[in-house]
Amino acid sequence: MILVDSHCHLESPDCASVEEMLARARAAGLVHAVVVGQLQSPGDFGRALQVAAATPDFLSPTMGIHPHDAAKASAEDFEGLARYCAQPEVVAVGETGLDYYYDNSPRVEQRALFRKQCALSLQVRKPLVVHVRDAHRSCYEILAAEAVTRGMIHCFTGTLEDARKYLDLGFLISISGIVTYKKTEPLQEAVKFIPVDRLLIETDSPYLAPIPFRGRKNEPAFVSEVAKKVAELKRMDSEELALATARNSAALFGFKLPAGDSA
Repeated sequence: MILVDSHCHLESPDCASVEEMLARARAAGLVHAVVVGQLQSPGDFGRALQVAAATPDFLSPTMGIHPHDAAKASAEDFEGLARYCAQPEVVAVGETGLDYYYDNSPRVEQRALFRKQCALSLQVRKPLVVHVRDAHRSCYEILAAEAVTRGMIHCFTGTLEDARKYLDLGFLISISGIVTYKKTEPLQEAVKFIPVDRLLIETDSPYLAPIPFRGRKNEPAFVSEVAKKVAELKRMDSEELALATARNSAALFGFKLPAGDSA
């Protein structure tokens, strides 16, 4: 099975544990992963670039400011973000977006920072990685108003109608291990609807481990379980689904699959 994890967090300070995790990922069939960088604290954007630089053939980094952190992000932080996103090795802006479930930052500040990162993605001509929870209407309205048409809705948990709106904008939709959980019928119906050429799969490591690993720390190797479940819902062979989503991710983020895997 040829797999790409389109969204994971590998911020562990223990480099040895990251190396071991990536070895397990390769053994599971992963050929690439997109590692998400984001503001950790004022002036600190974490280690995603460093981690990705150690294995550039396997990891591509993004950089963004999460909606949880909108209230603490200063003008200087955004200027730093813009500099990072202009670097050629950074493949996308984000994750950014809206989270009305936790409301860790005031919604007005979330929306303002989301709009700024939408504009940044257009400025640097790179896709946008969008986090959205309990805020699909506001998210869609901002994306439409800012004329962003290239990116992914990460860890999608919406309905079929939500998916339709994002697809109409031009976005790809990424499915996480949540799709393997019980009582996720609306999400599963959306997965059945989404065209295969607009689908991505992800782990969102270290969160949201899929069944049968739920309750454990998630890691990129477990994206194989997401592929299997999505393939089941799409009534496809799991290897075919995995390869299709790998190609979608490579096309969106601009990395190359290993020779022989992209044919």
